[in-house]
Amino acid sequence: MEKDFQVVVTGASGFVAKNVRKYLSDENIKIISISRRNFKKFKNETKIISRNYDEKIILPKIKNSNGLIHLVGIGKQSIKNDYNLINVKFTKKIINLCKKAKVKKFIYTSGLGVSKSSSLGYFISKYRAEKLIIESDLDYTIFRPSYIVGKDDPFTKLLKKQIKKGEIQIPGSGNYSIQPIYINDVSKIILKSLTDIKFKKQILDLVGSESISFQNYVKLFSRKTQTKLKKINLESAYHDAITKPGNQFGVEDLNLLIGDFKGDHKKLKKISQISFLSIRELLDTRKLF
Repeated sequence: MEKDFQVVVTGASGFVAKNVRKYLSDENIKIISISRRNFKKFKNETKIISRNYDEKIILPKIKNSNGLIHLVGIGKQSIKNDYNLINVKFTKKIINLCKKAKVKKFIYTSGLGVSKSSSLGYFISKYRAEKLIIESDLDYTIFRPSYIVGKDDPFTKLLKKQIKKGEIQIPGSGNYSIQPIYINDVSKIILKSLTDIKFKKQILDLVGSESISFQNYVKLFSRKTQTKLKKINLESAYHDAITKPGNQFGVEDLNLLIGDFKGDHKKLKKISQISFLSIRELLDTRKLF
């Protein structure tokens, strides 16, 4: 690693960013972290709070950085923030910043299931963001993650919240599969992607080593508790997601689950050459609690 290796992280206050930043900090890498909201600062870190990601503030500080990890994105739309505005237009803004600052590498987290045949709004916006990156002439690595899990990720927090209430709801059959990956493994892979030429201009599924049904995952997750598992009608689940803004499952949450997307872990393992923690090992160690 170069002595003055410097990495920029956008969306610094989010779950993935917080863990990646801590990992980079522990590896004694200089970090410039940017967020609209305030966040805890780690060692070797320059902190920038900017609601509009003001170019005048950011550009001088990120010049000639070795890489930028773009972690800004939304999975739910609102009147103020829609998919096109945040996932597409904002990505274009960050790409332009990288070009002006002569940043050497662009890392982006897209979504598992994104493709040119996508028909859902969320996936379309992510695909358009990917296309902007590919056409930018920047060196890039695009990751398409499944559920990235850790102690405080949104998915795990939702399950723990339901456990406290004594019941986990399973929309529909629960037989659709997920392919979770542990946040520590994600942090290792992202650092490698910044320095290893094997990641150059790659699109990789960021997925764990095993695919597991949602029903079996929640069984394993809650097995040391007295939690009941309750299947709920899928039509009712979608109705509540549409009509109740604070509902535990949003429309896109259900789309991602029911989509039953599977990723290519073998390719990820071959390129990254890291030893992954399996989901069963992760749940056995209770690292998520």
